[in-house]
Amino acid sequence: MIAHIRELAVGRKRWLDQEAFRDGVALCQTIPGATAMQMAAYVGLRLQGVRGAIASYLGFGLPAFLLMTLLSVLYARTHSLPAVVAVFSGLQAIIVAIVASAAISFGRNSLTRWQHGLVALMAAGLFGLAVHPVLILILAALLSLALHNGQPIPPQTEPRTPMPSTTLPLLFLLAAAGAGFGLLVFFRSGLAQLALIMTRVDLMAFGGGFASVPLLFHEIVETHAWLAAPTFLDGIALGQLTPGPIVITATFVGYLLHGLAGAFVATTAMFLPSLLLVIGTAPYFARLRASCWFNRAIDGVLCSFVGLLCTVSIRLALHVHWDWLHLLLGAAAFGALFKKIDLLWVVLAGGTVAIFLF
Repeated sequence: MIAHIRELAVGRKRWLDQEAFRDGVALCQTIPGATAMQMAAYVGLRLQGVRGAIASYLGFGLPAFLLMTLLSVLYARTHSLPAVVAVFSGLQAIIVAIVASAAISFGRNSLTRWQHGLVALMAAGLFGLAVHPVLILILAALLSLALHNGQPIPPQTEPRTPMPSTTLPLLFLLAAAGAGFGLLVFFRSGLAQLALIMTRVDLMAFGGGFASVPLLFHEIVETHAWLAAPTFLDGIALGQLTPGPIVITATFVGYLLHGLAGAFVATTAMFLPSLLLVIGTAPYFARLRASCWFNRAIDGVLCSFVGLLCTVSIRLALHVHWDWLHLLLGAAAFGALFKKIDLLWVVLAGGTVAIFLF
């Protein structure tokens, strides 16, 4: 999706030059949240300020939200039908393969030194012992700082395209979000709890949308037991059928728990922090990127997600009914992803095959 945004913003429309776009990619890959969604907001921010960021963010995410809401409604009404059960039985094996493939992809990009591997192993072990993911991320950042102490980091140069301050509109948006959350606490405490959890997940999901999977699994399945693990897998599968990021699974979770209001609140709470982070950090990101302490801490957090994804892959796999057909389908999906076949085609093909096999 970032490649498509680059083609539109830099190639066809010439809204940004290559340097400004690279600055945006570096920013969105560093802060937590869905990277592609944040890049859309960054382009809008550079063009039309905060209003442009909001417009781009909504334009990019709204189709995925509407489609995921429709799929969630259909799922709630048809998930017990034999054909639907067969499809999702196969898709669950495929989703395990997708998450495992994401763990490998994270590892290739993040584990470049032995210190990185040690951080990932620590995270995998602690998550396997049911330590809270937020604590694991903090420990990973601290361990990375300790392990890399004394190793110099090349200085970063200031970008040639500075941005004006966004403090005042950011404060207004924060006040509006706080007021909305206060109303939820007063009138719908269940929705307020859901919103708080989704916000926490988004603020901790460094490295893109897949980083949210272990955090969501911990909160929704293990801690609160709002959904069973197979149902959670079904939600991830449906998320792969939408044109948006994997964290659109929040819409599915919210709908199953609280209907349309839950879908709206969960989606807003999942995506709003990402937008606010882009608006708030974009003018000051060059200073953060120049800090060796900041870079080392983020390094540790990103490495820890390799371990978290490995552990959650195993936990999700334990909830799949494995037989030779499921093993064959999962292996085929893993091989297709290794060959860089698009996720959407893997999911669609797997669902079609599952109708006839299961």
